[in-house]
Amino acid sequence: MCEKYKMGLGKFGFNVKKNKVTVAGVKTKFSIKKTYNKIQKKFKKTDSEKKDSRPKEKRIWWHEYNSLGEIDQYLWLVGGTTGALALTGVVAASAFYLSYRPRPEKPLVTLHEQSLLEPGPEMVRVSKFYKEAKNGRYLRYLYEDTRTLYETFRRGVKESNNGNCLGWREGPNKPYVWQTYNETLLRAKNFGSGLICQGLPPGQNTFVGIYSQNCPEWVMTEQAAYCYSMVIVPLYDTLGANACAFIVNQTEMSVVICEDDKKANLLLDQSPRCLRKLITIKEVSPSTHQRAKSRGVEILKFTDVEIQGAQKDHPCIPPKPENVCTICYTSGTTGMPKGVMLTHENVVASMCSVNMQLGEHRPSKHDVMISFLPLAHMLERCCENSVYMVGGAVGFYSGDIRRLADDLSALKPTMIPAVPRLLNRLYDKAQSEISNSKIKKLLFNMALSAKESELKRGIIRTDSIWDKLVFRKVREGMGGRLRLMVVGSAPLAGNVLTFARCALGCLIVEGYGQTECTAPVTLTVQGDHVPEHVGPPVACCKVKLVDVPEMEYYAAQGQGEVCVQGANVFKGYFKEPEKTREVIDQDGWHHTGDVGKWLPNGTLKIIDRRKHIFKLSQGEYIVPEKIENIYIRSQYVEQVFVHGESLKSCVVAVVVPDVDVVKCWALENGIKGTFSALCENEKVKKVILDDMLQWGRTAGLKTFEQVKDIYLHPDPFSVQNGLLTPTLKAKRPEIRNYFKPQIEDMYKQLE
Repeated sequence: MCEKYKMGLGKFGFNVKKNKVTVAGVKTKFSIKKTYNKIQKKFKKTDSEKKDSRPKEKRIWWHEYNSLGEIDQYLWLVGGTTGALALTGVVAASAFYLSYRPRPEKPLVTLHEQSLLEPGPEMVRVSKFYKEAKNGRYLRYLYEDTRTLYETFRRGVKESNNGNCLGWREGPNKPYVWQTYNETLLRAKNFGSGLICQGLPPGQNTFVGIYSQNCPEWVMTEQAAYCYSMVIVPLYDTLGANACAFIVNQTEMSVVICEDDKKANLLLDQSPRCLRKLITIKEVSPSTHQRAKSRGVEILKFTDVEIQGAQKDHPCIPPKPENVCTICYTSGTTGMPKGVMLTHENVVASMCSVNMQLGEHRPSKHDVMISFLPLAHMLERCCENSVYMVGGAVGFYSGDIRRLADDLSALKPTMIPAVPRLLNRLYDKAQSEISNSKIKKLLFNMALSAKESELKRGIIRTDSIWDKLVFRKVREGMGGRLRLMVVGSAPLAGNVLTFARCALGCLIVEGYGQTECTAPVTLTVQGDHVPEHVGPPVACCKVKLVDVPEMEYYAAQGQGEVCVQGANVFKGYFKEPEKTREVIDQDGWHHTGDVGKWLPNGTLKIIDRRKHIFKLSQGEYIVPEKIENIYIRSQYVEQVFVHGESLKSCVVAVVVPDVDVVKCWALENGIKGTFSALCENEKVKKVILDDMLQWGRTAGLKTFEQVKDIYLHPDPFSVQNGLLTPTLKAKRPEIRNYFKPQIEDMYKQLE
């Protein structure tokens, strides 16, 4: 720039020379550098000065510019009127989100340390939910006046304020009909009095059998027995005539409450001499009456016994906590079932421990539970009695499992005890619906990912955009109001559990237990989203692991057979002291036969089963259930039974293929025929065997653990064909005998 460069005065009236500015008509001169430096200093304030200046500026703004006209000239700061409106919208949206954003639930215990390790070499673990657990004590009850099932029901009567107790449907498409707590209690007491009128003496030596599906009369019979300190003995719906006759004989029951004509005839098929009376809930045919009469058995109506009891009104004789309340016969995979003697204290301790661990999610008088799992099993019994204790309502399914979805829609339950099979079907149905659409699959995966990330933060809800777009049908299929689900009885795949938690938007806890431990031993904790473990011990017991050297599991390494001691452990097997001593040692520890592993966070993972071990000819031990649990992961496999013999050097398997998957593969590969024909096709067999072996290699199975041949069977193992127990466990001896020709043929081919 020229030293004497001049800019015309023009309208601005400035003369610029180098870095000096002269204002026309004014004698003032100022330096551009000095002015720039002053401006820099002005803006270089400390943070504290800025903070101090803000309130003043704010006060000046509102005091000096209090009219809309004055404010309007500053709207350019936010982009004019439109910018101001946008800013207001953002502020409002932010306030709305902060007010209604999902809040994570705080776990009741530290998730990285969920149980306490007792000092000592046995490495015993106890619950963190009960303060006295570390002192070697067990939770036995929550309320001083509620220590038996007789007392828990009466507490529910008070809590409910004579609310709904038992519900049922008169037929398809009919609404639920309800019976109140007062009505239920009165009818139960009358029926119990009626049993006395029929010649049953009150007390611990009187056993009352019940052979029925879940229904209000089942619960009233149970409470009727407790009114007079009697013992309830449930009979399985699908045990068959031999096992039922054995149970009636062993307990010397003279009276059995029966559901209908069919079950009455099953009992009459092999009627023991001690059986004198059948009390039927539904009408039976004249021919059944005649048949019973010829065997010296009298058939009475349930309602008639009630009326007779109401007329006599015998005074109640309540039980004590140490009294036996039920003999629950385990289905057993070999021989006749064993009678597990459970006391009132056993059941109440289990119920209260679970309620304590559930925290704010525990049952309340506002809850409605659906009853569809067999009441003959302790999982269902404990869940129902937990609801009765707090005054909640229980609605019974219609009796046909195929109509369960209709019952759920009509009842709209808030809580449900479930088994893995129910969740597996839910998962499979969801997968089949998205399989034919890439858009649906994309949305499903996005929804699952979003919901899973919320689970990891401890957020459980049903009002997200994904709940409305993707998971609404799944939730409505379960009634639409579900808030709590307790899953037990069998292992549950991690991906299925995570899907159920995301889709249903409710708390789902998974437990591990046995009939001998009155259902629960461990239970997962609210807030722990990690699947494939069964949680820490509940407050009524403690758990330890013991060595299983033949399977190379050692307690010092955190693995071994699960042993339980506590207020929930049974008294013993009815009339079988030797079998009792086999499972309960001299220190009172019950040896479950399951092999577990302690995870670093103090939770238990079931990894194996001690029983059903056999040795191959080369001296290698085989645990078939371990191998089956790996092969079942194959998409082609619905059910599998692994078999080996001590005189053979390898194992073989019977496989029930998945119908839909196999048919789909056959269609894609141009193979025609019925499902039975496909099971005989060598190409189908090769595909399934190769996939199973691949799963085995991935899971680290040794060469001698991998099957060398398989037989494909088109019909599934079931309770009806005698190959599964009522709790859906494989009856190994029966399956082995059923497929003996096929097994022998496989070994012959391998030779």
